[in-house]
Amino acid sequence: MRLERLASDKIKIFLSFDDLRERGISKDEIWMDVPKIHDLFRDMISEASEQLGFDAEGPVIVEVFALPSQGMVVIVTITDEIEESFDDSFIELQITMDINENLLFKFSNVEDVIQLALDFHKIGITGGKLVYFDDEYYLAFRELDAYPLDVETFISKVVEYGETATVSGYRIEEYGKVIIEKNAVKQLNYYFS
Repeated sequence: MRLERLASDKIKIFLSFDDLRERGISKDEIWMDVPKIHDLFRDMISEASEQLGFDAEGPVIVEVFALPSQGMVVIVTITDEIEESFDDSFIELQITMDINENLLFKFSNVEDVIQLALDFHKIGITGGKLVYFDDEYYLAFRELDAYPLDVETFISKVVEYGETATVSGYRIEEYGKVIIEKNAVKQLNYYFS
């Protein structure tokens, strides 16, 4: 689990599917209203309080974004809006679900991206989009780009060089600088092999 403070009243929590498995939670259960999920939420808020000094007292807004084959991002925002029917003993979580079909990875330097591209080219992977944002490089792939590997093997290969990105793909699209629009692996091999 990775925590990041976005503002004084907002935090971002990234949970990989490995984090969820360690807690005995399946991919399907993350959208259910079961005690395991309530415990997970309490643990996340407790850890955010310890690490970031984030005190979520009162009503909060929770947004959950699923990243297929990677995990999920949870945004927690403290709000001052209290409904007239608010009962302190009951907290209602409003969940916004955004499922992104792309696999997004972050790299601290371009050499790691090039080395991954060289390895992928050897096994016939050619796709991807390369974007520069906030002093880091991002490679976005569609799940179909993973072929001939299965998605989990594909992801494990990528994280040898980088890590799964916790930034929204929409933010990268909006504010990032596109370096290679399509077939990034193929083009990087053309120029650097």
